[in-house]
Amino acid sequence: MLVIAIDYGTKKMGLAVSETELLYAKPIQEIQNNNWNELDRMIIKWLPELIIVGYPINMNGKKQKITKKVDQFCNKLKKRYKIPIITHDERLTTIEAKSIIFQKGGFKALTRTCIHSISAKIILESWITTQDQKKRIL
Repeated sequence: MLVIAIDYGTKKMGLAVSETELLYAKPIQEIQNNNWNELDRMIIKWLPELIIVGYPINMNGKKQKITKKVDQFCNKLKKRYKIPIITHDERLTTIEAKSIIFQKGGFKALTRTCIHSISAKIILESWITTQDQKKRIL
């Protein structure tokens, strides 16, 4: 099953894609927040069967200020695409994404790299791993 993950930010959104049989995801694009035309183009291009949206919560499990916007965004996604939407914990994904980018290219890479799409990749791989673990438990 093809899945797209979205890391929702106040200015930009990152996208990543994967087949659920794989344990890795590929960052595909970063777009301006609420650029529905570009998001439409990505949905048409990839034809996902499921969309995973990173869900922002604090380390103590409480919602952040942006969580309400993510909830609203998920509702718009459901209405627009008629594709199942699942949220997945995105704690520390931005920090991990910045670390990955810095290790590959240093500070200059951080200023020009798509942090949100790397975060979407991390969110999607985390979700896939969780699903894989559930399969093993059964």
